[in-house]
Amino acid sequence: MDKPYSPEFATTDPLRSAAAVLRGIFSSPRDFFLNFKADGSVREPVLFVLLVSVVVAVLRLALVLVFATDSAAEALISSVQALLFVVLSPVVVGILAGAYLLSIRTFVGPVGTFNEVYRMLGYAYGAMILFWIPIVQAFAFTYATLVLMLLAVRYVYRTTLLTALITALFGYVPAAVFFIFLQLFVTGLAFELPA
Repeated sequence: MDKPYSPEFATTDPLRSAAAVLRGIFSSPRDFFLNFKADGSVREPVLFVLLVSVVVAVLRLALVLVFATDSAAEALISSVQALLFVVLSPVVVGILAGAYLLSIRTFVGPVGTFNEVYRMLGYAYGAMILFWIPIVQAFAFTYATLVLMLLAVRYVYRTTLLTALITALFGYVPAAVFFIFLQLFVTGLAFELPA
């Protein structure tokens, strides 16, 4: 008997479906990707990425406004940064999906499509729900882009653990470097704008 597919984000019930995806990637990520339906539309993962980004941006902005801003100019800059984070998140996930697709095609073989990899990474991005907590940011990013993508490659493409690890690492390194430079660029804008 076939197991049901892993939960996906649904626009008809966004909060419950998003909670189901988050529960899957945090409580049983192996099972989540073992039963993951890789083919399908990228619309739902894009909307899921946006929803997670909105939650993170609002919570992070609240922290910054309460504890780290001294002026209206700083509050405005923080608000612009939060908006940029939300707007750019689906694009950044797309760029990172391209890096992982290249890695998958190199180490796993001629499998996968951009849509499949975007779907995997889009749902793995759910781990970024913890990104608003300052100390946890690096762990959330690593969990999403290394640990969950390792499991995704391993179980969606039914490859060995070693191949999945190498594939995930070769996708993770450029993803991490790109993400660090993007973070520095966005936060660097705050230092260049006049107060």
